Amino acid sequence: MLSSAARSSLRRAYSTAPKTLTIGLIPGDGIGREVIPAGKQVLEALPSDFGLKFQFTDLLAGFELFKKTGTALPEETVEAMKTSCDGALFGAVSSPTTKVQGYSSPIVALRKKMGLYANVRPVKSVEGIGRPVDMVIVRENTEDLYIKEERIYEKDGQKIAEAIKRISENATNRIGKIALEIALQRQAVRELGGASLHSKPSITVTHKSNVLSVSDGLFRETVKNLYTANAAKYGSIDYKEQIVDSMVYRMFREPEIFDVVVAPNLYGDILSDGAAALVGSLGVVPSANVGDNFAIGEPCHGSAPDIEGKGIANPIATIRSTALMLEFMGYPEAAAKIYQAVDANLQEDTIKTPDLGGKSSTQDVIDDVIRRF
Repeated sequence: MLSSAARSSLRRAYSTAPKTLTIGLIPGDGIGREVIPAGKQVLEALPSDFGLKFQFTDLLAGFELFKKTGTALPEETVEAMKTSCDGALFGAVSSPTTKVQGYSSPIVALRKKMGLYANVRPVKSVEGIGRPVDMVIVRENTEDLYIKEERIYEKDGQKIAEAIKRISENATNRIGKIALEIALQRQAVRELGGASLHSKPSITVTHKSNVLSVSDGLFRETVKNLYTANAAKYGSIDYKEQIVDSMVYRMFREPEIFDVVVAPNLYGDILSDGAAALVGSLGVVPSANVGDNFAIGEPCHGSAPDIEGKGIANPIATIRSTALMLEFMGYPEAAAKIYQAVDANLQEDTIKTPDLGGKSSTQDVIDDVIRRF
């Protein structure tokens, strides 16, 4: 999963890191408080062969915190991550459907403050479970409509709401580069014998430039120019484009054709959650928010208030996100051990939470994954 460029950059950033790594834990809201302990338990249980030890820092953020204190993302949390943590895990955040004065999403703010410009979401089926899928959705993480520059005004007695969609050449170059590097790295793993649906790397640029010719047009053109200007490096990658609405259609009709998909923030968000349906549940899909020298693992599911406190939240997405965090921190061997244990749990199909049709508890699944180390 880890691109060679990202791995090189992050290895430099972590080259002086001690074997005892400090991981920030931000449970957030709802079931985030139930699944983030899964990441902690898995890290503590990793075999000593990897030479890693972990210590943990409990950090605060979320809508519930905002309701209590008026702050969704305390500066203390950001400062601790910048100065004391080698990586972090973020659980979930509740998102009110109506405007709440003074509130904005803490995970969106955290991505900006920590310079985490890429959201990397691998979606891969386990053999015999669900549709054959082996794709990575690389989502630009800092701009598009998520800059949250909105206004509302009246005209002719009617309210009109407007939101700014921002696409910049700089941000698009960054996300295009990491997507292309991930495509190369995935092919390198295949050539070493890694199982895959794909024989050749490809990248699919998703956009809506047939309508948004200026903003999405810039995204499309920037990634294409990056690809063509570096043909000596990226020429082995098949370059493709897909308009976002037809991308959704094809993703559900023929998911096996997609390798690496790169998209602006909003489209990437929607595609990522939709792709989770192909592998059974949002509860098994991981992600990582990645910058040049920091990574936050984040399960793709929300705070799920309907099952909060019942002890049945699926911890697999968090466990996989923990592995993905380790991968981007420069510890792919430890990450692989976690992936293998999770795949074994899913393939055996006996200990699983209700979202996958089982009756097991959150802790049952955690214990079963750990026993496979």
